[in-house]
Amino acid sequence: MGVRALDGPPAPLAPGQPAHHWYGGPLLADRIAASFGLGLLEPADAWLADLPEEFTARRVTLTTMGDARASLRCPAFVKPPGDKSFPPAVYEDGGRLAQGAPGRLPPDTAVLVSDVVSFAAEYRLFALDGGIVTGSRYAVYGRLDTGPLAAGARDFGEHLLAAAGDSLPSAVAVDVGLVRDQVTGLERWAVVEANMPWFAHSYAAEPDGVLDVVLRAAGPLRDVTERDRRFLRPSGTGPRGAGFDRGSRG
Repeated sequence: MGVRALDGPPAPLAPGQPAHHWYGGPLLADRIAASFGLGLLEPADAWLADLPEEFTARRVTLTTMGDARASLRCPAFVKPPGDKSFPPAVYEDGGRLAQGAPGRLPPDTAVLVSDVVSFAAEYRLFALDGGIVTGSRYAVYGRLDTGPLAAGARDFGEHLLAAAGDSLPSAVAVDVGLVRDQVTGLERWAVVEANMPWFAHSYAAEPDGVLDVVLRAAGPLRDVTERDRRFLRPSGTGPRGAGFDRGSRG
């Protein structure tokens, strides 16, 4: 397989050219997907918010930036559903979302708002066809710290995929972690988020397994199965807004 960095505007695929795959950011992907004939898979915006608290260990809501600015009265963790249009962080109240990078986004931009929790350790799982292919630890108490995949993370991931795998693309990266209760000190496994494999760092995961997942998640549009078509990313969307209904896909 040939690999190259995109160093200029892409030329449309000519008949007979080999199929292309993509590994990189969503903004550039939106610009080149049609020219390269790519079918980019990603989880639905509402996926995390739709999960039962059995899997999230916290309340998570999908809303808009405008609603969050107007309604937040206490600290909450706020993040974009899939891209990196503003820094995911704990924001003290809605007024903080009207400043800096979040303040430059339109009011109808989709955001996930959740209770503030502390993850003792976080792991990235690369899954294909409902099974975990590979994974690794990537953070300890919010700081980058790569390491091997813990058995508990794999077991929780398998339980999650058995219960909710139909609501995810056939190729996906899912982050899970140990939530520590600040009062009791007890820990429980929970979902951090689901990610696009083609825009997810592999950390210490086994590269061949990661590649298998990336190739499925960002390959030729003509090869996308009927099952995965509801998870296709429309190109040229930019930051997602309320008018872009993705919550019903999964």
